[in-house]
Amino acid sequence: MTTPDGTQIYYKDWGTGPVVMFSHGWPLNADSWEAQMLFLANKGFRCIAHDRRGHGRSTQTWHGNEMDTYADDLAALITALDVKDVTLIGFSTGGGEVARYIGRHGTSRVKQVVLVAAVPPFMLKTADNPDGVPIEVFDGIRAGSLADRSQLYRDLDAIDVPALVIHGDDDQVVPFAVGGKASAARIRNAKLVVYPGAPHGITDTHKDQLSNDLLAFLTA
Repeated sequence: MTTPDGTQIYYKDWGTGPVVMFSHGWPLNADSWEAQMLFLANKGFRCIAHDRRGHGRSTQTWHGNEMDTYADDLAALITALDVKDVTLIGFSTGGGEVARYIGRHGTSRVKQVVLVAAVPPFMLKTADNPDGVPIEVFDGIRAGSLADRSQLYRDLDAIDVPALVIHGDDDQVVPFAVGGKASAARIRNAKLVVYPGAPHGITDTHKDQLSNDLLAFLTA
């Protein structure tokens, strides 16, 4: 799929049935969702996952490597495939992408949302956010999600469809207190599922549990 600015976005489109779209974490690609995609495709769902620009097999662009463009690329893919009643699932940075998509494009094509170990509204440790991540962790990392704290809160507030938030309580990359716990508290009527002792990469470490939790949510 080619976006309006000429970027080529690689994607996988497996199975038939209700549409589930997956957004991967940094610096991964669509392959990181294969376990969940295979599981759900065999359960009667159409599973779509793309490589974000600058990642995997998509164009390695110099510009547009921030949340607004990521969200617009996702919107371009949804439009190109003309899918509706979509369940959007985002892991880590992909969770921020999903939230920003809704903040910019609304939920007219979205049925429900799942945030898995997703980046929160605000990760940085400050006096009023003592459970956050120390600034040293972010040194050398281009973290667009920190550039506009208020916008990320507005993105979460815009989620007006059923939402599932999944997070490990031993996540050392996106701490639970400022990640899943904060996001679930912000989203109206969100369901929070906590994986005790689980790290950040639960798409791999807890792939069977995650696959079954996703199926339960999709079929509820």
